[in-house]
Amino acid sequence: MDYFERRLDDKNRLTLPPELRDSLTDVVIARGFGQYLHMYPKNVWDKDIEQALVGDILDEKIADLNVQFRMGKIDVRPDSKQGRITLEQHLLDYAGIDRELVVVRAGKYWRILSKEMAEQSATKNP
Repeated sequence: MDYFERRLDDKNRLTLPPELRDSLTDVVIARGFGQYLHMYPKNVWDKDIEQALVGDILDEKIADLNVQFRMGKIDVRPDSKQGRITLEQHLLDYAGIDRELVVVRAGKYWRILSKEMAEQSATKNP
């Protein structure tokens, strides 16, 4: 499964599809490069992202990446009964997500974006 659409419930919870729950037992949600969020399996965050964020203490690019990915980052575990994760309001505000959203696989991680942003991307890149 590479794509799914959902509507957040009243508590800002995203229900993960049953097909993905085994691979997303612990996840990290962080700001993306644009007006969207990244959702990483925790093992991908620990192995790939943490390693990419290490560098020379005076390297401004590395510092900017650390700020980008760590500001507002949350670690969440889906509830075992329905596979729901809570998206904090500050992350939803950053991504411009109200209730309806789209989740698309981007290699080892997922991009979470508002339905409007997804539609704009689809018309821009048919």
